[in-house]
Amino acid sequence: MKVPLLDLKAQFKIIEQELKKAVNETLESTQYILGPRVEELEKKIADYVGARYAIGVSSGTDALLLCLMGLNAGPGDLVITTPYSFFATAGVIARVHANPVFVDIDPRTYNMNPDKLFSWLKKNSKRRSRVKAIMPVHLYGQCADMDAICEIAGEYQIPVIEDAAQAIGSQYPSKTGVKKAGTMGLAGCFSFFPSKNLGGIGDGGIVTTNDEGFADKIRKLRTHGAERVYYHTLVGGNFRLDAIQAAALVVKLPYLDQWHEMRRKNAAYYDENFKHSKIRIPHSALHIPFIAYKREYHIYNQYVISVSEKRDELREFLQTGEIGCAVYYPVPFHEQECFKYLGYKTGDFPKSEYASKHTLALPIYPELTSEMQDFVIGKIKEFYSK
Repeated sequence: MKVPLLDLKAQFKIIEQELKKAVNETLESTQYILGPRVEELEKKIADYVGARYAIGVSSGTDALLLCLMGLNAGPGDLVITTPYSFFATAGVIARVHANPVFVDIDPRTYNMNPDKLFSWLKKNSKRRSRVKAIMPVHLYGQCADMDAICEIAGEYQIPVIEDAAQAIGSQYPSKTGVKKAGTMGLAGCFSFFPSKNLGGIGDGGIVTTNDEGFADKIRKLRTHGAERVYYHTLVGGNFRLDAIQAAALVVKLPYLDQWHEMRRKNAAYYDENFKHSKIRIPHSALHIPFIAYKREYHIYNQYVISVSEKRDELREFLQTGEIGCAVYYPVPFHEQECFKYLGYKTGDFPKSEYASKHTLALPIYPELTSEMQDFVIGKIKEFYSK
């Protein structure tokens, strides 16, 4: 049996006619950059996540970059994040010539550990004034502990930018009520890369915020800092969302909650069957994803297991058996060649390093069948029983 990590063709078959109609209408309109389709998507995304404003941009990476530009982050400034995420999280910090500062993750959720954040800020009183932003990542579709992070950030008056690239629709049980990713900090940054739960037919992203002034600044920055054509109050760039991407995403958005629920159902099936499969690795067990709050708050952009031994051999075994799987992420930022200048060394962030060596993402897409999941579970059991 062949089980891909992701099957976008299965999704496409369901919405093919709607998608083609929306794309063709956009082609016929000849309005390909920004315009009414982008404005419609912005309104719908703002309503969906519960934010006052949403600004469509060219990618999730550019959403993060624009937020740092909007904060005037630059040489000598610091931005705190984790060393365990997709490269864009740290890459955008370097692109504005600020320095990334890393704090380790919670080993259960893979998200920023608030205790590590508090400890760094307390110990680095001389560097605190240079911190332009704190950038937690809602990794794999589950929110970071935002009450704790925002409380710490508020104490030191540091803006919070949420990297919510993998988390559109994920929820967090805040003390002030249940909130969605992208609404708890100054801004939230989302990606519409095709593999995301809400994926476009190319690159795309969006910034959400409740701050009117910040929203206005992001809008200017995405069009070379111009409020109107040829009149520039800021130096920005070309970070605009294509209308065709917006049209496709407007078609997909009504299906999103259903797709989330199908992913949760698949995750629950894995959880239950892994618990009863008696898979035992020498000296340890296979660890299923930790649910920090409630399952219905998690959107399972990825289903990531942790194994104590032979992760890479397991990956090769599954791939040889035509089961899609992937490692997110094999090299933490502090061990990347391009960040050697920061002076970190192996051993500085043990939880991130462990995750990079022991985690593996399994297929979780909505159209996955229980038969396919049984095949995946059986193969993992076969591998560790040898």
